[in-house]
Amino acid sequence: MRRTTVRRTALAASAMSLALLVSACGSDKSEAKKDEPKGKASSSAPAQSAAGGAGALSKEQLTKLLLAEGEIADHKVSEIGASDLAMAKTMTSDKAECKPLSDVMMLQGAGSPAAAAARKIMAKPKGPAVGPDASSEEKAAAAMKGLGAVITSDTLASYAGQGATEAFAAIKKAGADCAGGFAMGGGSDKTKIKKVAPATFSAGDEAVAFTLDMEVEDGKDNTTHLVVVRKGSTIAGFYALSLTGQGEQPKAVVDAQVKKLG
Repeated sequence: MRRTTVRRTALAASAMSLALLVSACGSDKSEAKKDEPKGKASSSAPAQSAAGGAGALSKEQLTKLLLAEGEIADHKVSEIGASDLAMAKTMTSDKAECKPLSDVMMLQGAGSPAAAAARKIMAKPKGPAVGPDASSEEKAAAAMKGLGAVITSDTLASYAGQGATEAFAAIKKAGADCAGGFAMGGGSDKTKIKKVAPATFSAGDEAVAFTLDMEVEDGKDNTTHLVVVRKGSTIAGFYALSLTGQGEQPKAVVDAQVKKLG
């Protein structure tokens, strides 16, 4: 895969930079130091009703509810840097009807959430680690395996009143309205989503899922995955891809995050 292809794919991957991918492959050290101890729920989070009418959570509360390092097996959880968040905020869709999708993909949360927080989660490559005495071919194969790991953005957005149900409905409608695709990005650097197709996922109070065919160089498409789950007044959005185009629906990540939401 050429560098430009990797760059464009990483741009569309919810502002996940190539530098993050490299560090995520090489370190198991937690970057989420401000999280609560593993297994401890946020005591200040108000109860959430199935109708989505509970009070909105704050960004601090959402951050505590996000998955943290060590809470999902065989995955590395990383915080999102300020520069990545700033870049994500400049990106949107070229079609108004597709904005709910691009907002979730770009770490914002659809519509106008009261607060939002996000993390990046990377599946650890399977197989034996490559030692310092490995051949160049073995190191190259390990590097490609690392690029093939599924990377998922995990975004929690909280809404007041009926905002969560309305935002979820907008996401679901956007998936149907944007079946023919849309362009996404900031400035002159755009990523084309050629097709949005329905997929299946069951979780929370209601869930919706899509596969999105992203156009990359050399006439190839990269199939990415979007899963959105509403749990009371909170919407969890997950956008997953692999830089080699062999991504899959991030079921383990979604299930772990929804379980943590309670």
